[in-house]
Amino acid sequence: MGWLVVTNLAVMTIATLIGVMVIVKLVGDWWKHRRQDVRFSPAAIYRFLGIMFAAGITLRCGAEAVNLWGWNPHDPLATGMYLTAKRLIDPIAVSCGITALMVYILSEPGMIEQQRKEPFPVDMWLAWPMVQRMLWLGLSTFVAAVGVVSTR
Repeated sequence: MGWLVVTNLAVMTIATLIGVMVIVKLVGDWWKHRRQDVRFSPAAIYRFLGIMFAAGITLRCGAEAVNLWGWNPHDPLATGMYLTAKRLIDPIAVSCGITALMVYILSEPGMIEQQRKEPFPVDMWLAWPMVQRMLWLGLSTFVAAVGVVSTR
């Protein structure tokens, strides 16, 4: 089922790359505003949630992408090492996701109260250039996955 391998290879690689992009952006924003955003400010909590969710996705999908890119029926030892690494990384990835969910639940009542104090529309299109880069990256990764699977 070559189409299924292409789909998984592309999706796992795209998710890993987008996750890395999000982590780099959020850590950079955190560093830039570290004096302005105090420990439990809404901005700090929001960034932490984004970093944890992105880290979980990046680790999980990255481990799977390495496994799929490195799969080789002629080298079962290497394939076994990739599978073992994936099994070791999965609990860490899930821990990142569960941590983010717990912080979300803990912060939700206070965040909702804070957001209702001064209602204003959010301009969702400010980050459109970054989303465009993610989409182009996804398309080029899909093309690379088709090329790799069709030449195996």
